[in-house]
Amino acid sequence: MIPCELEDDAQLLWEFQRMGHAPRPCSVVLGLGSHDLGVADVAVSLYRGGFAPLIVFSGATSATTRERMPRGEAVHYRERALALGVPGDAVLVETRARNTGENIRFSRELLAARGPDVASVLLVSKPYEERRAYATALRGWPGVDVVCASSPLALDAYAEEIGDVRLVLDMLVGAVQRLLVYPALGFTAEQDVPPAVADAYRRLRDRGFTGRLVPEPG
Repeated sequence: MIPCELEDDAQLLWEFQRMGHAPRPCSVVLGLGSHDLGVADVAVSLYRGGFAPLIVFSGATSATTRERMPRGEAVHYRERALALGVPGDAVLVETRARNTGENIRFSRELLAARGPDVASVLLVSKPYEERRAYATALRGWPGVDVVCASSPLALDAYAEEIGDVRLVLDMLVGAVQRLLVYPALGFTAEQDVPPAVADAYRRLRDRGFTGRLVPEPG
């Protein structure tokens, strides 16, 4: 469970990241690699629901996935999809990406080589990174309609499922920090970050949830 003294700030960041998009038919489902195998489950649910004819999973490994997913995030996601009954020819993998920008760029290249043109993407991420993934896709894949999706779990239930409250809080803080600093670096499109969200981010950061922060320019 999220500690009571942190709950309000964490909930504010959590709700800010959720884009609230309703699923609609798209050219492809793109599942962004991470430690969370639930991303693959959401992608499979969208495929089964007829929202796209193809799934792409993107991701190599990172410090948080090296032990959990030694064969690579995209490979483990694909194995999960196949175990859930998705046909093998409906699941592509991109195995080089080590950050969200590379997820978008390398998946875009993979799909461009395969054809036909992609007009829209159902972008599946962890719940606390929907907005950051959206902002990254807007910058890295202009002209494509981006619809976000993630697990519908509430914050406490999600943290319990992941089994690591500190990791979830670190990730929440890191995702908001990137929205604040990445636009100036050309990594993401600008997103309006309300003052209350920025204040909650700073309070959690100052409480020591810094494990996923990136160096800031200047």
